Amino acid sequence: MLTAHNRTPLEGHCMFGLKKTLAALLFVIVPCFAQAGESETPMTDPLVCTFSLVACDLESKQWGIVVASRYYSVGTVVPWADADVGAVATQSFVNISFGPRGLDLLRQGKTAEETIQLLLADDPMRGGRQIGVVDAQGNAATYTGDKSYPWAGGKTGKHYACQGNILTGPEVVDAMAKAYEETDGPFHWKLMKSLEAGDAAGGDSRGKQSASILVVKDISGPQGVNDRMIDLRVEDHADPVTELSRILSVRWPLIEEEPEPEPEPAPKETK
Repeated sequence: MLTAHNRTPLEGHCMFGLKKTLAALLFVIVPCFAQAGESETPMTDPLVCTFSLVACDLESKQWGIVVASRYYSVGTVVPWADADVGAVATQSFVNISFGPRGLDLLRQGKTAEETIQLLLADDPMRGGRQIGVVDAQGNAATYTGDKSYPWAGGKTGKHYACQGNILTGPEVVDAMAKAYEETDGPFHWKLMKSLEAGDAAGGDSRGKQSASILVVKDISGPQGVNDRMIDLRVEDHADPVTELSRILSVRWPLIEEEPEPEPEPAPKETK
């Protein structure tokens, strides 16, 4: 067995090189750990970068969510809704349990804002979360943690909240809000037009892959046995928002209102 006293010159040179290599690695690694220690908790949950809108139509008693992302099958992760209860979108460093837990809080009578605060209260990764909620009364709230990847943010309006992360810019949520407010017609098409507007404004800065629309209304699902009035998903597609709009129109076509005809001029009196 070799010791420090009986190493050959070649072995001594190798040990010296190894020490230099270890020193260089420590120079790189230590600052990385220091930077990681600055955040609340390392972000380990799946990253779902997306743009979404949660809303309700109190007149028709419908709640719904639209969402699109450069993420496979986003509709299985982000949207959660129960008729006469509310709707929840959970995204960014996503905690899927926020969906069912959020709906449970809404069933207990919590408002949209209270629901978000309770979900985040003991969450060590709240800095990376993004949530949108609308409750049974139409109150809406949105939250974007300061560790969400830019551009990230959201806004609320009457009975809706829209939010997104890793977007091309704030114009995405602005376009979604504007389209939702200005679109006339059935609730599901107001949602769809909002998603189309966000997509046209730039959407997810990484690209496109999946999209989803979920609308719930009491006893409006298949055979009236559940509340899933509309539950459509495009899992993997080059243009998922356009494809989602197409398959929505197969069952629920958008009927454009024809302008009222101009009244015919009154006949001129003859003498």
